[in-house]
Amino acid sequence: MLDWGCGSGVAARRVIEFFGPARFESLLVWDHSPLACSFAAEAARLAFPKLKIATATPGYLAADEPLGLLILSHVLNELPPESLDSLRRLVARAEAVVWVEPGTHTVSRQLGALREELRAAFHVVAPCTHAGTCPALAAGQERHWCHFFAPPPPEIFADSNWVKFGQRAGIDLRSLPYCFLALDRVTPPAPIASFSRVVGRVEHFKPYARLLNCDATGLDELELPKRADPALFKQLERTRAPLVYRWERDGRKLRGGMPLAEPTSSAGPARPVSSEG
Repeated sequence: MLDWGCGSGVAARRVIEFFGPARFESLLVWDHSPLACSFAAEAARLAFPKLKIATATPGYLAADEPLGLLILSHVLNELPPESLDSLRRLVARAEAVVWVEPGTHTVSRQLGALREELRAAFHVVAPCTHAGTCPALAAGQERHWCHFFAPPPPEIFADSNWVKFGQRAGIDLRSLPYCFLALDRVTPPAPIASFSRVVGRVEHFKPYARLLNCDATGLDELELPKRADPALFKQLERTRAPLVYRWERDGRKLRGGMPLAEPTSSAGPARPVSSEG
């Protein structure tokens, strides 16, 4: 694994924690800041003492040899054009890419444009449920952008330092907007093109919920009347699971829907939908 533009290295550590260190032969970190490289490498050694960890050399970054998983986190808004070209060459060497960026309009649409460049060589694992052109980049959709909201760690609200930081920086700590792209060169085991992903946040009103839906047919604003499916109405408001659903639609009105993964609780694990479902 290569964590390019590693910063503190937290992105790579979270990936390793999720999949398990036994799945990785090594971790390479790289950043313009030598201090960041040192911190990221040392933090990873403390977390995963049996994993081979090093700082990537200029020779390795300029080489043509294949690399496994490439991690990119919050780099697009800091890159000059010449560095982006170097990054494209690095992506071309990867077997898989996990790319996370701030959920701003400009950066998200930039990442979407890169998706268009890369989808001929990679399978788009997420966030898309289809392999077609990004609907947010279609003519007439310029005001939209692909973004989502991650719940912050609850402990930060009990930490006065975090509260003061949010106030001074003008940051709303209650939600973390982000955009992301997951790519690999492996053919997907089964298509999920019949599913849709909710972009951004579902808006809840007393009689209905409104959402921006993205699927193979494009972007569309849909409404779920509360009376049509009260359980789904509540689920869309409370679940922290990815909002990927197979809808029952009547035009732009929703009658119901089945999630790609059914949440067992608002914060609990998810149960995959069976192939029959």
